[in-house]
Amino acid sequence: MSEAVYLRIADDLRERIASGQLRPGDDVPTEAELADRWNTSRGPIRNALAALRAEGLVETTRGRPARVVSKKATQAVDMSVPFTRWARDLGLRPGAQTQEVSLRRAAELAEPLGVSPDDQIVSVLRLRLLDGRPTMVERLNYTEEVGRLLFQTDLDAVSITEFLGANGHPIVGVQHEIDAIAADERDAALLRVPQGSPILRLSRVSRDADGRIFEASQDRYLGDVVRFTVSGSGISADGQYLRAVAG
Repeated sequence: MSEAVYLRIADDLRERIASGQLRPGDDVPTEAELADRWNTSRGPIRNALAALRAEGLVETTRGRPARVVSKKATQAVDMSVPFTRWARDLGLRPGAQTQEVSLRRAAELAEPLGVSPDDQIVSVLRLRLLDGRPTMVERLNYTEEVGRLLFQTDLDAVSITEFLGANGHPIVGVQHEIDAIAADERDAALLRVPQGSPILRLSRVSRDADGRIFEASQDRYLGDVVRFTVSGSGISADGQYLRAVAG
């Protein structure tokens, strides 16, 4: 009996996903709601969700309802493409919600930006969205000369990279570093995930045409929305594909 119930529940959810009643990123009804609807225990509900998870249709995370899997957007790490242009190339709607723009002392960012700890820099905290869904937190830091330009525009309405490029500061050289970190309190609140959830951090140092560093920033992505790809020209001379970095 329970086997037939879980199959019917799985079929019903599968049909709702296929028809668009449940869209990518939507929460599936809770186990309690499904159990009440189907007049059954939670065992068949969990079996149905497990079947859909195995098919790649839903994903489950402890402490929250199952969610319809979103198609992951792919971004290459070995090149710099503005978030806004990248999203539109994928057919997605980019969005931005600026949280803070501040002029402050460089302090711990002095070394990556190549300035004195007492020099002023401009920092931006901005949430980026894809089709209205929180996707990435930008923690942007610029040298004062470049960053002051950002006070002249609506940061929710522009690509900062393209805006600075149009105002004489294009990115000519960029260095990326990617790692996984735990979402801190601010990341968690903006991305709507539990604090401590794993997120992907893409750190970036940008240089101008003269080789001067003018940006040292971090983009913190939800791993279930975005994945990164790396292209290589072959095996290195010492036979290694990737080189580990301590720390």
